[in-house]
Amino acid sequence: MTTLQTGQQAPAFTLPDASDRPVSLADETAQAERGVIVYFYPKAATPGCTTEACDFRDTLGSLQAAGYRVLGVSPDEPEALRSFAADQALTFPLLSDADGAVAEAYGTRGEKTIEGTPRTITRRSTFVVDRQGVLTHAEYDVDAQGHVAALRETLGA
Repeated sequence: MTTLQTGQQAPAFTLPDASDRPVSLADETAQAERGVIVYFYPKAATPGCTTEACDFRDTLGSLQAAGYRVLGVSPDEPEALRSFAADQALTFPLLSDADGAVAEAYGTRGEKTIEGTPRTITRRSTFVVDRQGVLTHAEYDVDAQGHVAALRETLGA
């Protein structure tokens, strides 16, 4: 599996959000003051993914004040994302990568054994993309707990 490094151009994408509206990385970076945080997670409404999403929700104001936008990406369909966002009062876009093509482009798809069965999943990973579309931060296999705080420290947000 190919992983991305800081300094590389971020793979472009357009994905449907929870309301089935297309959201493109190019549009988001154009609107951001400093950049876009793109975080990948395996499945909406699971304990770890809920922890991470709520951490982003709870610190969104400071991230936005520092000039960052946040996008969450998972293989869930828009309907599941809509329910997850409503249940957790999430106020940033959640995007559906149902076929896993964007996760593949970012190197976040991988094998994991779950209850004794190997499965291909989206690995919990986070990227920061600057206004020119260049990766300024790339981190794979992050922990759900405490990851957002560490990212904020790295970004000075």
